[in-house]
Amino acid sequence: MKNVILLGPPGAGKGTQADLICELCDIPKISTGDMLREAVASGSDLGNKVSYILDTGGLVSDEIIGALIQDRLLKPDCGNGALFDGVPRTIGQAQQLSQMGISFTHVIEIFVEDKEIVNRMSGRRVHPGSGRNYHLLYNPPQIKSADDITGEPLVQREDDKPETVLKRLEVYHDQTKPLTDFYRSLSEKNSLKFFQVDGSKSVEEVFKNISKEI
Repeated sequence: MKNVILLGPPGAGKGTQADLICELCDIPKISTGDMLREAVASGSDLGNKVSYILDTGGLVSDEIIGALIQDRLLKPDCGNGALFDGVPRTIGQAQQLSQMGISFTHVIEIFVEDKEIVNRMSGRRVHPGSGRNYHLLYNPPQIKSADDITGEPLVQREDDKPETVLKRLEVYHDQTKPLTDFYRSLSEKNSLKFFQVDGSKSVEEVFKNISKEI
């Protein structure tokens, strides 16, 4: 069984690697959003509590996040384990999971320098009508700032503007990056395997390096 946590800054390529890891290990990918939606839809006591918190604009506590993960791991599709993307998000959540006896077999950090993240994300462009994605450096349109098929203008999403990316990175370094030290420390005390891969490499090379470890 493999219960995997995938860490890394926004734009590091976690989504792509998560899908590849899930296929390799035959495990589902789980995020906070997935768990919250499933809990609310279930109509369980926990789901009703989550629904009330969300409807009233509250924040879901670390204790509830832990309970959601505990409940999710009991589902049949988690028979081989699960990959958690964006969960836990803070030291508080990680400590809560540890106190509840929820253990993970692997913690993978995809490391990419901030400068590279800004270049990756700020170069993205999208065609609003179709959702087609381009990148000014890595996947440029045939005609500058125009969709290849329709010729319509491409736009830069608000989330991809350099100032927004820098703010997101600041939040990541403040709240989530400390998890690497937390899990590195845990790996020295138990069977948890923590490792870091260079996310600046190609998708294929990053996945090859991850595959060696899991």
